[in-house]
Amino acid sequence: MFDKEYDVIVVGAGHAGSEAAAAAANMGSSTLLITMNLQNIGQMSCNPAMGGIAKGQIVREIDAMGGYSGIISDKTAIQFKMLNKSKGPAMWSPRVQSDRMRFSETWRLMLEQTKNLDFYQEMVSGILVENEKIVGVRTSLGLKIKGKSVVLTNGTFLNGLIHIGDKQFGGGRAGERAATGITKELVDLGFETGRMKTGTPPRVDGRSLDFSKMSLQPGDDIPEKFSFSDQTQPLEHQRACHMSYTSPLVHDLLKEGFDRSPMFNGAIQSIGPRYCPSIEDKINRFADKDRHQLFVEPEGWDTVEYYINGFSTSLPEDVQFKALQQCDGFKNVKFFRPGYAIEYDYFPPTQLRHTLETKLVSGLYFAGQINGTTGYEEAASQGLMAGINAHLKVHEKDPFILQRNEAYIGVLIDDLITKGTEEPYRMFTSRAEYRTLLRQDNADFRLTPRSHEIGLAADERLKRMEQKEMQSNQFIQFFKDTSVAPEVINPILTERDSAPVKQSDKMYKVFSRPNITMEDMRKVPEVDLFVSENNLDYDVLQQTEIQVKYAGYIEKEKNNADKLNRLEGIKIPETFDYYKLKSLSYEAREKLSEIKPATVSQASRISGVSPNDISVMLVYMGR
Repeated sequence: MFDKEYDVIVVGAGHAGSEAAAAAANMGSSTLLITMNLQNIGQMSCNPAMGGIAKGQIVREIDAMGGYSGIISDKTAIQFKMLNKSKGPAMWSPRVQSDRMRFSETWRLMLEQTKNLDFYQEMVSGILVENEKIVGVRTSLGLKIKGKSVVLTNGTFLNGLIHIGDKQFGGGRAGERAATGITKELVDLGFETGRMKTGTPPRVDGRSLDFSKMSLQPGDDIPEKFSFSDQTQPLEHQRACHMSYTSPLVHDLLKEGFDRSPMFNGAIQSIGPRYCPSIEDKINRFADKDRHQLFVEPEGWDTVEYYINGFSTSLPEDVQFKALQQCDGFKNVKFFRPGYAIEYDYFPPTQLRHTLETKLVSGLYFAGQINGTTGYEEAASQGLMAGINAHLKVHEKDPFILQRNEAYIGVLIDDLITKGTEEPYRMFTSRAEYRTLLRQDNADFRLTPRSHEIGLAADERLKRMEQKEMQSNQFIQFFKDTSVAPEVINPILTERDSAPVKQSDKMYKVFSRPNITMEDMRKVPEVDLFVSENNLDYDVLQQTEIQVKYAGYIEKEKNNADKLNRLEGIKIPETFDYYKLKSLSYEAREKLSEIKPATVSQASRISGVSPNDISVMLVYMGR
């Protein structure tokens, strides 16, 4: 099996590794996925859910490019919610509650059905490098496996250390050993490394909970789905989640354990995710709040195990138990396992190119938490891009890079490469300056054609996208071309407290009013006839409504994005000597020399590089 040289070797089979392996194999590379435990492929280490604010957009983007996360999320969903529906469509974010066991099982089955993909279970303890180029990996049994490229997706396993109160033990996840050896080899090669922390809540027995004391959290009445493909269907039945709260008594009980908390006694010195704080961090930072929400989430269709979202903690297990007992509905709670914190090695991502290839070793790629990110979705998107670019490099093709105005994935990678991160990075809509363009509903329009060009998105995906785009454009043109009489539209307008029209007007103009919906317009007989005759589905109706109502905003952002692209077009040679530009600030020279931006646009986003510094560079480059 190992006599041959693989095109791509992927180390780790979490969300990043699974997407990397699938992408490289589907594009035609001979690929090996090597992991410490094949039973845990695609494991949800923390919460049993995919998507959420900005994360849902990323899952849609992965799906639009032919990745697996959207399909697997749909196939294993137990509840669907479109978050932020009260806001504009740029903020809408899909999220599913997942069946944890079936999610992992479905990942494995889909990967096993992927051509060009081999599997092997063992720990990778080192990498093989010759003349600053990757040539393979070495396993704990001493096997040397040859590969033209290697993607490291080690998650929280690199020298992982688990904390529960004053107890510490090595591990990459509860019940699994840590990975050792790789960090030292990378440091010896010249890589910088650091430590980060994340945490997880207790898992409890649902049979011991009193749900009547909690508030019900149902899914959407009309659930949607993640995947743009026809491989999945929206849920017909859903499982409910519940919500409870902490209280001042709960906070007092938690505080009693602070002297034994690794968060406060110095045992943990690394930085955790600011936007997903532990419960002890919450009551310490937000001392003015007398309660915090707890989302009680089922782990699957049939299991009695529940995940207590909002109660992430590394406090001693007895403190966790006593405090949680005092929350509404938890009086008789039984633990399946306590919460814990985990520290692990990461490598500051400024050491990477936009392809996620390392600058120091040719053919070596990093993806996921090894780059300082947190979250399944962020990891999966990096894995997809690393797998794509590893394949393209091995086959001597141009790299595939997404710009900030093309995808949240582009924003994520550019932020990491350009700015680095000193705390676990998670995606938010606020990080994207072109979020009106980067909506979850149009990810297929943005990315399927590009992915199809490089041989990843299948022909069928492209045809579905083109059909949807054609139908939406035809419907928009119908609204622009067709007039509606006052006697037809005014009753609808009056019902919506919108000013009546005095003469016939184009439907497009009426539809552009902020309080008029597609549902309202379908009360006009001609509109409803057009929908039925052309067999327009929900996605086309939604896309049309957004394009009509937000046309001005979308056009403005497109113009801004065009300005960005002009700077993206000005390439900077990798060997450029910034120190010879004496007009640059000293900080700019230092930062630019360290990061080596590929374009003037990327240079402009580096912290410490001012607009004046960019002007100096443009003058020097004859612009």
